Amino acid sequence: MPTDTTAAAASTGQQAAGTSGRKKGRKGRLFVLVLVLALIGGVAYGAYWSVSTVRASFPQTKGSITLEGLSGPVDVRRDGYGIPQIYASSDEDLFMAQGYVQAQDRFYEMDVRRHMTSGRLSEMFGAGQVDNDAFLRTLGWDRIAKQEYEEKLSPATKKYLQAYAKGVNAYLEGKQGKDISLEYAALSFENDYKPGAWTPVDSVAWLKAMAWDLRGNMQDEIDRALLTSRLGPKQIADLYPSYPYSRNKPIVQEGGYDEGSGTFEAEGGSGDGEGEGEGTGSGEGAGSELGGGTEGGTGAGAEGDAAGFESQLTGLQRVLEDLPTAVGVNGDGIGSNSWVVSGDHTVSGKPLLANDPHLSASLPSVWYQMGLHCRSVSDNCRYDVTGYTFAGMPGVIIGHNQDIAWGLTNSGVDVTDLYLEKITGDGYQYGDKVVPFETREETIKVAGGASRKIVVRETNNGPLLSDRSDELVKTGKKATVDRAAPDRGDGYAVALRWTALDPGRTMDAVFAINRAKDWDDFREASELFEVPSQNLVYADTENHIGYTLPGRIPTRAEKHDGSVPAPGWDPDYEWTGWVDQDELPYEFDPERGYIVTANQAVVGEDYPYTLTTDWGYGARSQRINDLIQSKIKDGGKISTDDMRQMQLDNSSSIAKLLVPELLKIDVGDEHVREAQKLLEGWDYTQDADSAAAAYFNSVWRNILKLSFGHKLPKELRVKGQCLWVDPVNTTGPADEAGKVRECGQRSASQAQPDGGDRWFEVVRRLMADEDSEWWTTPKRGTRPAAENRDQLFKRALIDARWELTAKLGKDIDTWSWGRLHRLFLDNQTLGSDGPGFVKYVLNRGPWKLGGGEATVNATGWNAAGGYGVVWVPSMRMVVNLGDLDKSRWINLTGASGHAYNAHYVDQTDKWAEGELLEWAYSEKAVEDSTTDHLVLKP
Repeated sequence: MPTDTTAAAASTGQQAAGTSGRKKGRKGRLFVLVLVLALIGGVAYGAYWSVSTVRASFPQTKGSITLEGLSGPVDVRRDGYGIPQIYASSDEDLFMAQGYVQAQDRFYEMDVRRHMTSGRLSEMFGAGQVDNDAFLRTLGWDRIAKQEYEEKLSPATKKYLQAYAKGVNAYLEGKQGKDISLEYAALSFENDYKPGAWTPVDSVAWLKAMAWDLRGNMQDEIDRALLTSRLGPKQIADLYPSYPYSRNKPIVQEGGYDEGSGTFEAEGGSGDGEGEGEGTGSGEGAGSELGGGTEGGTGAGAEGDAAGFESQLTGLQRVLEDLPTAVGVNGDGIGSNSWVVSGDHTVSGKPLLANDPHLSASLPSVWYQMGLHCRSVSDNCRYDVTGYTFAGMPGVIIGHNQDIAWGLTNSGVDVTDLYLEKITGDGYQYGDKVVPFETREETIKVAGGASRKIVVRETNNGPLLSDRSDELVKTGKKATVDRAAPDRGDGYAVALRWTALDPGRTMDAVFAINRAKDWDDFREASELFEVPSQNLVYADTENHIGYTLPGRIPTRAEKHDGSVPAPGWDPDYEWTGWVDQDELPYEFDPERGYIVTANQAVVGEDYPYTLTTDWGYGARSQRINDLIQSKIKDGGKISTDDMRQMQLDNSSSIAKLLVPELLKIDVGDEHVREAQKLLEGWDYTQDADSAAAAYFNSVWRNILKLSFGHKLPKELRVKGQCLWVDPVNTTGPADEAGKVRECGQRSASQAQPDGGDRWFEVVRRLMADEDSEWWTTPKRGTRPAAENRDQLFKRALIDARWELTAKLGKDIDTWSWGRLHRLFLDNQTLGSDGPGFVKYVLNRGPWKLGGGEATVNATGWNAAGGYGVVWVPSMRMVVNLGDLDKSRWINLTGASGHAYNAHYVDQTDKWAEGELLEWAYSEKAVEDSTTDHLVLKP
């Protein structure tokens, strides 16, 4: 299973998107022939796969198929990109057909996902996945999903889930693994695995995986505590600055919390709630008993010795890095864009809505495009909806129906807390008592090996994550905390409190939103969207726009703001309840005529609840605001293509800040000066062919490395990156200068400083302090030392010149950002951990991309780890509420999960170029775009 979806793999040359289904089909056949010739040579596993093996799993998309259980015929129409539009006469038939069609295209992906969510990867991939399974069993996603299905979901939702499962199982009936997917043919060389029947709980459990990757600030909690091994409270506060409200607008700009009524009012509000100044993302938390209430709330012990606790968190970080990525890398800078513009400012006179979620690059894409249409909308068949969903889940997650459109971005609301628990015998301390653990035994079946048993222990704060790491168990017995903590007993452990570990109703919300007809319906439906908490933007055909923040959001006691791990033994650190839905922020038809959500602060400083201490810092959101304002000033109107162009904006806000200062530096060396000249006259856009963008981003990376990276503890630095540093809580041998050698421990995609917009804000606030200690760095080899800002900038200019000389060559005329900033698409399982030839067969890339970190076109990269693309706009869409058939969309890869199918990556070239495809919705438009027509008969 993959742990880093951007790992480079051998390239087979991507399948170009053709201009017609026929051309794409010919190209697909050519690839199959090439593959077969190679395989007949006996490369893979000393055997070969025939043409029939390669093509056996390709779906039937024409003619007719009989499905037992349908009440009437169902039409499945696919366009030239294989995107299906399903027409049925009852809800059950519609969702049964959805299950069948998704299984045709993506069942292997669905099967892997359900094994991940249930902690059963070892059944497919063997002993190497036991540790992952043990951690996922500890979280218990499938157990919670089963509770949701049995206790929380409505009868209608259960009916839809059952129909969907029936459709998936109808596809599986009578098929062997090799008939379902090429990956099963590869797995058959290793074990005799056979896929089992699909269940409704399998669909519900995927929502837990989505919630996990969008869980909020747990990583920041860990990082702030780990920083205490090298940095003091003031330094840590420097690295977590407050949200810049004066420069970057929050989502909700009109209306506010009304203290008198205790509700959020779209038209106003007193704005003088108690709690002013909370929720600013300052990182200056209230502290905790673990941190002795120190400034910054960093988790440092009162004696300054928190090594044991830091080791606990380091061990947890390692466990988290090994987990398969579900839908996204959880880290600084990653997020999504969604905005809506009212008809007052559009060419059509009706709203336009754009959305592009930023997630890890995966093959196939995490999204699946489709339409679900009742031939006649009635009480018996209530849906006429189209958009993006997940393979394995009925309904549509993001899209539009005949009346409304909606988009999602991650709110970043803090719904997770880590607790340090004191262990005593078979229980844990809570107040002045020892409370027994809740325990359960889990059996992990292993392909080709003996089963393993684990015991899961839970406290009142949640499962003990530390039980899944031998290192955590050992360090928990030695953990040092402050004097306010109880006696050591048998040591300490780390527990997780997380809203997704309580049964919820998000699956109900999906269907309720799909059939909503107006703002009131939408708001009522969104209240069911409990986990993960998302920003929902809205538009309708009656020319209304809106925003709402749903979610089950915890409230905390005054001394606990969620920014750092808390003492589980102290009842004062428990969650105290939930923010009432009437108190959550929203906007409806704001006077300015548009709403932007891009992971910035949701609401202003006077909101009475702390939603999080770790908002995104608003670089993307403010750029979108500025682009909209520039279009609508003096009565200008925005078109669908204008929205597309905004999605592709590459402008770098950190370049605008730094380049004028970089050009003032006298570098001396003619070769460095040659590179420096690239920045003269540069417009700060990061196009793929831009040499200036390549050089600036290298300079930015080196500024971060010299200023911050070399000062961070090893737990946050890139694995294998070794430095000679002053000894702190280490026993390694010292050199003559008293330095010790410490090597980084974190994966390149998760290390710090990652260069996201938090780091933009850190650097921005330090610019005026030219003699800050952060601007110092020692001499290394022939590179000069730096004692102030300009000296460090000079060093970064020098280091960047020679770094790019090594990577791109001496001739700067050949440099380009795209040569550094490349996207590789890896198959989600065997494409990362399979044999070399299987990777060659399944993976695609590279693509040279523009865009960058914290830009609207957020092709993210981690500055600590390199320039490769870590996350991407996983899809892009623009909905035109004036004429839904003029809406546009694109996916990262294609509809199919079958390697060498014509629709495996047939959208990727167009996605990389920023193009959007036509998005047919009306029955006539769908018929006109149909290339393949399949009838499912009862």
